[in-house]
Amino acid sequence: MRLSWTIPVLLTAAATATPLDAQAPPPSATYWVYVGAESADLLHLVRFGPDGARVEKTIPVGEMPVETEGPHGLRMSKDGRYLYMTTGHGIPDGKLWKIETGVDTVVGDPILLGRFPATIDLTPDDLYAFVVNFNLHGEREPSSISVVYTPDLMEVTQTVTCTQPHGGRMHPMGTKWFTNCVVDDQLVEIDTQTFEIARRFSVAVDHEGPLDHFDVENYTPNTPTCSPTWAVATPAGDRIFVACNRADHILEIDYENWTLLRRIQTGRGPYNLAITPDGKILVSTLKQGGGVQFFDVASGKSHAIVESSTTITHGVVISPDSRYAFVSVEGVGAEPGKVDIFDLRTFERVADVPVAQQAGGIAFWKMEKAR
Repeated sequence: MRLSWTIPVLLTAAATATPLDAQAPPPSATYWVYVGAESADLLHLVRFGPDGARVEKTIPVGEMPVETEGPHGLRMSKDGRYLYMTTGHGIPDGKLWKIETGVDTVVGDPILLGRFPATIDLTPDDLYAFVVNFNLHGEREPSSISVVYTPDLMEVTQTVTCTQPHGGRMHPMGTKWFTNCVVDDQLVEIDTQTFEIARRFSVAVDHEGPLDHFDVENYTPNTPTCSPTWAVATPAGDRIFVACNRADHILEIDYENWTLLRRIQTGRGPYNLAITPDGKILVSTLKQGGGVQFFDVASGKSHAIVESSTTITHGVVISPDSRYAFVSVEGVGAEPGKVDIFDLRTFERVADVPVAQQAGGIAFWKMEKAR
């Protein structure tokens, strides 16, 4: 199976090459990330190294030439061999794809999941994928998490969680998986052994705390006050950070005691979060604020807010050496999306690369030390 029938836009490496900021020291390694352009049905491989940043390859995705299928969520296997991608649209719903990196060919047939499959993460052994069925265009009713056995791309179960689940990241131990409820103002913890909900935590403003009793089938959604869009654990696994997109703050939750530790004020609209592998820096995209904010994990203090190169800042991934943050920025309408690259020593944007429209899902592939 080919990844697509047509190529509506093709960005060449030469056309998208950008030099490094003259004030920034050049990287001592070369880095590669994949980013999806949701409105163009394209997947880009972006390269960043001592010679600058550029699109190295553009890969069309999808099956139907007359349908925008929308690459949305991206996640890399631990060995970098496979890229897992969700498409949020299509007929009738989106799918999960398994792509061999480098050659960028589809492995097996993509599978249908729930309505609008979005964020994805993998267990540490890469055997199971947890995919959020966001149900963006459906009724305000409980939606689910699809659990997929990755070697065969077989859906094992759908765990009903809440209204509009969003974001999803694994605990470092691999025993729990976290997602949010945008409408129901909740953090939800799922047991990766049983695929059942283990705990819930209310993130509603001034009502933060454990939810011991919640009837998902007989619950009337209220107007959210937090609208959580992302949750990520520290590398040590002792704390969980949750982005409250509506309330302009990040919640820090004690994992063991399941209690609120503090609120961290942010710029407008924190959306996606990532923590450096060394555990020192928390990075938050500011979707409505058009920027990226950097925090000290230990103190919660903000290091800087840096403007994005275009509007609607979306996803973020961090290099394994904790040196650079790669941020996808959607743009508006026919504007190109961007991949912005930030130096985590200086908190400066050192490069930005134009890609196709509505850059969203982003995944780190590999890095190679300069020879």
